[in-house]
Amino acid sequence: MLPLADIRVIEFCQVAAGPFCGMLLADMGADVIKVEPPTGDTLRQWPPITNGDSENFASLNRNKRSVVLDLKNPSDRDTAIELIGTASILIENNRAGVMDRLGLGYEAMRARFPKLVYCSISAFGQTGPRANEGGFDVTVQAMSGIMSVTGEEDGGPVKCGVPVSDFTAGLYAAYAALALLRTGQGGYVDVPMLGASLAIGALQTSEYFGSGRNPRKLGSAHPRNAPYQAFRCGSGHIVIAAGNDKLWREVCAIVGIEDLVDDPRFATTSLRARNQAVLAEAIEAKLEHADPKEVLARLAKAGVPSSPINDYSEALSDPQVVHAGWVEALELPNGTVTRTFGNPITINGKREPVRSAPPALGADTAEVRSWLKELATRPAKVGS
Repeated sequence: MLPLADIRVIEFCQVAAGPFCGMLLADMGADVIKVEPPTGDTLRQWPPITNGDSENFASLNRNKRSVVLDLKNPSDRDTAIELIGTASILIENNRAGVMDRLGLGYEAMRARFPKLVYCSISAFGQTGPRANEGGFDVTVQAMSGIMSVTGEEDGGPVKCGVPVSDFTAGLYAAYAALALLRTGQGGYVDVPMLGASLAIGALQTSEYFGSGRNPRKLGSAHPRNAPYQAFRCGSGHIVIAAGNDKLWREVCAIVGIEDLVDDPRFATTSLRARNQAVLAEAIEAKLEHADPKEVLARLAKAGVPSSPINDYSEALSDPQVVHAGWVEALELPNGTVTRTFGNPITINGKREPVRSAPPALGADTAEVRSWLKELATRPAKVGS
């Protein structure tokens, strides 16, 4: 039995943060019923589209069921409330106030279902001067400071290449909802993307609090470690992360800069970080005509953390990824078989594979309505 096999989750979410949260719970066995409007989650329209189905949507909605309800229709809203009454957790990622206006807000649901865990994910939280503002991953990355430390020092603003604000909020929501569920008392979880994004910047905020200085963009370099960045090597780049004195000495031997081992500019980690521009020039001068694969092999043999700069095709074919079986076949609602990156977590030595394909829009509406009618003949219990 999967850890959350006895938990039902009702998901009123679209696009990324909320659906990611729901998928994390579904991967662990929860029965996640995704309530969609008649037009569907807008992510269903995002390319790549394979024979009519979005692979982006598929990547965030496996192991769920789909029910179509028009929440502005009183009858469908009543059906939504019936569904909520069977659930342990509700997830929604609308703007603050939307669920209240629909009659499905926390206070209304708490009055009916006091043990329900109600989880809201939004850009800025449910209260405060920005509560009614909308936000997407890129705007939250900008507001949270993430973009201020991303990219090259002399370059323009760039966002992180993956939607870290969306997915971090989804992760926080999943763990907080389960923590509250454990109390058995129900309650309300308010997850702001802005807060989650600032929280994962703990090293940056602590640098500011401790020094009064804003952290700055360093490209692939590190403010407190060196050599700890990407270096030009032959016709490409490699990353070397030598975060202590032992690893530093190994790098010197492999790269051929043994004369720098006792150089007072590089005597400690903090000094190497302070002088990392000069250090990087010395390392790259030695690696200019080197074979990246050969250098990486020597670094790995010496125990120095290092890596090529993989694109996604290379990352997904890495021997470790293949060994773990993380890439799985996935059938889209139209029957087309594609691939997806599955659940990477192992519990008791076992990784749970994808159990069901992402649902077609409304695929489970008739079945869910049928068992709701059956449930109506007996008392409903939260989490039943």
